[in-house]
Amino acid sequence: MIRQPLPRDEVVKAIEHRRPSRVPMMIHQWNWAGAFGERTAEVEAIQAEYPQDFFQIIPRMPNYWDDLANSGHIPGYSWMHTPPPAASGPAKGHDANVAITDWAMLDDMLAAWPDPNQPQMYEGAAAHLAANAGGRYTGIHWWFCLYERLWSLRGMENILCDFYLNPEPVHRLMDALTDFYCGVIRRGGELGVDCVYTTDDIGMQTGPMFGIDVFREFFKPRYQRMIKTAHDCGMHFWLHTCGDVRLFMEDFIEIGLDVIHPIQKYTMNEREVAERFGGRICFWTGMDVQQILPRGTSEDVRREVRFMIDTYDRPDGGCMVTAGNGITADVPVENLRAFYDETYNYGLAHRRGK
Repeated sequence: MIRQPLPRDEVVKAIEHRRPSRVPMMIHQWNWAGAFGERTAEVEAIQAEYPQDFFQIIPRMPNYWDDLANSGHIPGYSWMHTPPPAASGPAKGHDANVAITDWAMLDDMLAAWPDPNQPQMYEGAAAHLAANAGGRYTGIHWWFCLYERLWSLRGMENILCDFYLNPEPVHRLMDALTDFYCGVIRRGGELGVDCVYTTDDIGMQTGPMFGIDVFREFFKPRYQRMIKTAHDCGMHFWLHTCGDVRLFMEDFIEIGLDVIHPIQKYTMNEREVAERFGGRICFWTGMDVQQILPRGTSEDVRREVRFMIDTYDRPDGGCMVTAGNGITADVPVENLRAFYDETYNYGLAHRRGK
């Protein structure tokens, strides 16, 4: 039996704490069937059987470099208006690659800053929505917002020092990024989507990436501007951030963040988070992809789904379910089926009990 997705208004009810009929499920969001190799068809069959209560469009964001060898690249449309550097020396982690090697580059970089209204960014988006949304809740999505974009341009070690040693150029770059993202948000509003959804991993397993002083000086006012832009366009704002971000939660709630993902397992006490912040924000709660989903039994997976819904779903809603991050090929297919099946059936039974 193919189960039907929730209509748009039911997802809105979950986000806005207005008693949805079922806990929304967006597991497809973090589950690429192609990663499973020879088991791809099995995964696709599971996905076809269970609903995805969310449909998104993804604009073609600027490349890091003017990479003319990349056929998908829009010529001249990049953060850095120089060719990619030639590979030399040993391979580095992504966080150690540095595009902005000197802040003296910033003036030229900003003078050629990309335009968020570039038509090719949204080519086919309206038709894609019309053909595929099917009455579902919709969003516009991009990866890497503020912190993730900063360290991917400047290098993680550099940017963490720059907050203290070079604050002025950091503020200028963050303002330019925020202007760009607000333009993308407004374009999403013109396309009629229901939310903007982006990512910014500002937490580690044991705490945040930086202190509350850095968050409030550099991040909070820019998040606030993006959230206000989304709300002015009649949209919700969703944020994915890994790690322990309890230090920032009250600030996020204060500036109107609607949905947070994933409340990462083993980094925070879920019941404490639900008790402290529940009713004031919607939890897009994420199944643990580090231990339970790949290493547990099917019953372990089902038990964890019930725990997540019992913990975060309040009488008026405020809970949606997905994976905590990308589901990897080491996950047994029977665990994946248990995840989908328990999320749908328990999410429905739990709401009926409310």
